Amino acid sequence: MKPFDQRLLHLAPGARAGVAGLAALGTITGIAAIAQALAVAHLVFAVVRALPLREPALWALAAFAVRGAAQAATEVLAARTGVAVSTELRSRLADHVLAGGLEARRDGTAPLTLLTQGTTAVEPYVARYLPAFVASVVLPAAAVVAMAVLDWRTALIPVLTLPLLPLFAALIGHATREATDRRWAALSQLAVHFLDVMKGLPTLVGYSRAHRQSATIRAVSDDHRRATVETLRIAFLSSAALEFLATISVAIVAVVTGVALAEGHMELEIALALILLAPEAYWPIRRVGAEFHNAADGAAALDEICAVLDRPTTAGDTTARDSTTHDTRFAAGDVPGHAPDQDPATVRLRDVSFRYDADLPDVLHGVTANLGPGLTMLTGPSGVGKTTLLELLAGLRTPTGGAVTAPRAHLVTQRPFLAPASMRDNLRLGAAGDPSDTDLHGVLDRVDLGDLLARLPDGLDTPLGDDGFGLSAGQRARFALARALLSDAPLVLLDEPTAHLDPDTEVRVGAVIRDLADERTVVAVAHRPHLLDLADVRLDLTPATIGEPR
Repeated sequence: MKPFDQRLLHLAPGARAGVAGLAALGTITGIAAIAQALAVAHLVFAVVRALPLREPALWALAAFAVRGAAQAATEVLAARTGVAVSTELRSRLADHVLAGGLEARRDGTAPLTLLTQGTTAVEPYVARYLPAFVASVVLPAAAVVAMAVLDWRTALIPVLTLPLLPLFAALIGHATREATDRRWAALSQLAVHFLDVMKGLPTLVGYSRAHRQSATIRAVSDDHRRATVETLRIAFLSSAALEFLATISVAIVAVVTGVALAEGHMELEIALALILLAPEAYWPIRRVGAEFHNAADGAAALDEICAVLDRPTTAGDTTARDSTTHDTRFAAGDVPGHAPDQDPATVRLRDVSFRYDADLPDVLHGVTANLGPGLTMLTGPSGVGKTTLLELLAGLRTPTGGAVTAPRAHLVTQRPFLAPASMRDNLRLGAAGDPSDTDLHGVLDRVDLGDLLARLPDGLDTPLGDDGFGLSAGQRARFALARALLSDAPLVLLDEPTAHLDPDTEVRVGAVIRDLADERTVVAVAHRPHLLDLADVRLDLTPATIGEPR
């Protein structure tokens, strides 16, 4: 772990002012600590020699006040900077992960762990370790200089022993870093396994195999527990070693000054000042050694966050997406091959190919088409790549060949995301502006969900369960279509929007889609004849090819 990771300032520019403020407050605290030691020594000397106490008492009180105020300001600024940094890192990491396309989200647990425990672990690094590190740079040097001015022979003791503390800390830190990496890996493994078990719990319960996972969860938890205890053991041992070395060094200073005072080679005031300054020289390094272990998790998490942020995204870092739903948006200017003078509602595919893995054959190959405003239907047998083509148009996947040019899009998947929140909040996900309740009632009536809403006692305040629990598959599809109506995206992508609807409802929903296509560019995947008959253009897909519009 580096003493100060400069990547933090690059990833979280808002932290620069906070770090600069912490450095300034650390310098003020160091100067106040030196003044405090000298003032207290002078005050005690005045008491012993029966000298006037007013002036030394005022100086001591002023030094105490300045140091206390600086330390209090450091605590407040460090806490605020830590929260600001973790929030900025979390926002930037979420934007990057959501902009990375589906390929970058195959393992959703690792990014989720970084977004929660990872960014939270950076807070102690900023709020506790950085102030301690600044103090360890300023205060020991100031204390040694003050000691050298008073008695250069005594100052040789910290000059010779102080370098041993960071040396030991670096040696111990190397072992701590390895232990911390193992602990972080164990935590990630625990999170991955727990999420996998939760996702597969209905299947495990259905086959009466849920109890068999108890032993596996216990084993993974024990690995995390052992890694945590190993890290704590190293932390305690290293802290004890640093405390022992610092205590011995301060004791040597006390013995040397005591002998010099007894033999009459040193004044009482100077001896007191040296004894009071010695702990100030060692205490900051002891503290940074203790805080090092508190911040080790943050440093390991920062490495993981940097590794994720260094990975390229699908459409560049400027891509903007709705991170809350599957209704994905991206700016046309961010898509390779965009022509600024083209119709903003036009979709262009130029020799587009895609494969899921380098060892697998192309799902799409040589796709070339221009899709203008209106309703375009993608048809073809299952597995031919219709959903994949929609994901390419939405910017969720990166083509392995060719170029996709498309405006900002709103994608309605076969299983749309519904959050465990009220119907009102779910409808407003991805909506343009702030639609009123009247607007929400209007779109629900258009997609034939008005009667359902009227039967609910709480109306739009009715909470939905996890993943839309409480709605049927057909109601979920129409709910997602209502969200598409509320968006202002010029391109709407629909994946089997009427698959779960009865014939009468399909007719009514088809009319809504037809009206939507009169206003925007709509590209839909469908198999049912009624919806196909509404199309302005049909693209018949065959394996690894695409047909001409007809």
